[in-house]
Amino acid sequence: MGVEEVRSWLARHAPDLPVIEVEASTATVVEAAAALGVAPARIAKTLALRVDGEVLLIVARGDARLDNAKCKAAFGGRPRMLGPEETLALTGHPVGGVCPFALAHPLPVWCDLSLRDFDLVYPAAGSLNSSVEVAPERLAQLVARGWVDACRLPEQN
Repeated sequence: MGVEEVRSWLARHAPDLPVIEVEASTATVVEAAAALGVAPARIAKTLALRVDGEVLLIVARGDARLDNAKCKAAFGGRPRMLGPEETLALTGHPVGGVCPFALAHPLPVWCDLSLRDFDLVYPAAGSLNSSVEVAPERLAQLVARGWVDACRLPEQN
């Protein structure tokens, strides 16, 4: 999997959303924000988690942090981040390029409410230098089971 699979997936499901490829790394929130010229909060990071044996993905704004209590309330258990190898095996995307598109295995995807603070956000697109520009509501329509309140913002820390 990777950027070509994401490009193909988008061509079938959202042909109006082009993949943005840049020379610089977009592997971290800070790098992606700098490369795309946007605030770090607008980067839509995809978190790969295991909660009570179930693997799921949460897409959240770049400056949000996973909140264990909120996750437990939403999903019934304490979340554990997947390691890089398991993330790659289950999503088909390397850490730093994990996105909710063109997944290697069908996984439930949830969008965190924090994304709704913006008109446009930038999730990765399957590689360490690719992204997509998309409205949060459209992102949720394309990939998510729904919205969840699972993260806290910096001012809530």
